[in-house]
Amino acid sequence: MKVTRIAYSARQNPAKYVALTEQARRLGRVRSEVWQRYGSINGVGSGLKDRQVRDRWLADDTHVRFGVLANAWKETVRDAMADIAANLASAKVEVRRAIIRRTGDPGERKRMFTALNNNRWAIDPFLARQMRKHWKRGKNRTHHQIVVRADQHNTVADGRGRLWLAVPGLERRKMVKIPLSTTVAPTGTLRLILRGGRVEVHYQIEASQIRSSQRPCGDRMIGVDKGYTEALTDSDGDYHGTGLGQLLAAESDRLTERSRRRAKLRSIANNAARRGNHAKAHRINVNNLGHVKRSRRAARHRAQVRTEIFTAVHRVVDKARTVVAEDLTKSFAGRKTLDKATNRRLAAWTKGVTAEALVNVSERRGSALVHVNAAYTSQACHRCGCLGRRSGDRLHCTSCGVVWQADVNAAINILQRAGDPDIALHTPHHRVKQILQDRTDRRRTRLPVQDSSPATIGRRANHPNRSIMSD
Repeated sequence: MKVTRIAYSARQNPAKYVALTEQARRLGRVRSEVWQRYGSINGVGSGLKDRQVRDRWLADDTHVRFGVLANAWKETVRDAMADIAANLASAKVEVRRAIIRRTGDPGERKRMFTALNNNRWAIDPFLARQMRKHWKRGKNRTHHQIVVRADQHNTVADGRGRLWLAVPGLERRKMVKIPLSTTVAPTGTLRLILRGGRVEVHYQIEASQIRSSQRPCGDRMIGVDKGYTEALTDSDGDYHGTGLGQLLAAESDRLTERSRRRAKLRSIANNAARRGNHAKAHRINVNNLGHVKRSRRAARHRAQVRTEIFTAVHRVVDKARTVVAEDLTKSFAGRKTLDKATNRRLAAWTKGVTAEALVNVSERRGSALVHVNAAYTSQACHRCGCLGRRSGDRLHCTSCGVVWQADVNAAINILQRAGDPDIALHTPHHRVKQILQDRTDRRRTRLPVQDSSPATIGRRANHPNRSIMSD
């Protein structure tokens, strides 16, 4: 598996950055041309490869009007065609689901799947209709990137130990030298992203080259529950990434207040423009409504969130050879409505980053990741299986009469569900609920009536699982 690493440029000559910006702008026109011609279902190049597109452009001299070197626009065409292929593949996922819903005949499904995989869906009315529905025309918005082929750049270290990266510019045989703030030379195909006056050099390396791949994992099986306040809660009752909720809530509140102030300034600028005071409107737009500082702050916040989540996952893998996690790719209808502020804060919950961290860290460090069905893991008591009442971070079990800590209870349920023979990964949630209710009913018919004497209450208080009960 390959992972992406980023090397940032040190302080450099502003003229070099301007030259790279102009080159990225021209290559952005190349991307726009590719998306305009081949980025839709009606494109004349649907199903073409990047080399076929390059041959067409060389034949009709389309490349001449871009004003960039040959290797630069060819790599840009290859990268844009790869983006279009990924966009097409995502649409095919939805079409495959539509095929499964349409027919249960194995032969008919195989015929449609084969036509879809071989890009012969245009001859089938149903497939063509579904592709028109799910594959929308794309539009290029990337005008700040430069793709450099592996044999078109080189690095050299000066006498002070500083690393310089040389990449082709707009003129032939003239390289643009970029000082890097790292001592590790980037290799392979590079992607230069110009952002905030700095150059980000993105490159890929094998995951086995990362130092964390030599870090051993644990030797146990542990279930984890993904959360908002804490990144992960494991079945041992330990919390990992406890600063995630505070980090997300603080940034969400700050963005809300800042957006309110920006809206007020934008209204003042619009009113000034309507009155004819264009100088005032221009000053506000230039000095108060920019995106450089906001983008830099957003990037720093994303880095902090990723650090918090990845650190939490590493702590779990330190003691687990097998990590059991819930599959949150599906959404469940019928969720209760929360207040506006809570919905705004939960909208920033990065469960996708948590899922990515679980996959990447477990693969690099040699542990196994097992996904289980997430239905009712946070609402069922792990001891008796009865569906209780969830109130904040507490779960009230109506059967055994215990108040559990909800996240720890969910983590234990997730761990137990890994070996559940009746609840598979894709079992519908209504079927999961029926299974849990049937188990509870069978248990109630077999168990004797509980004694409510003081001795029984005392034994219940001294239960070995008391550590995860709520006080």
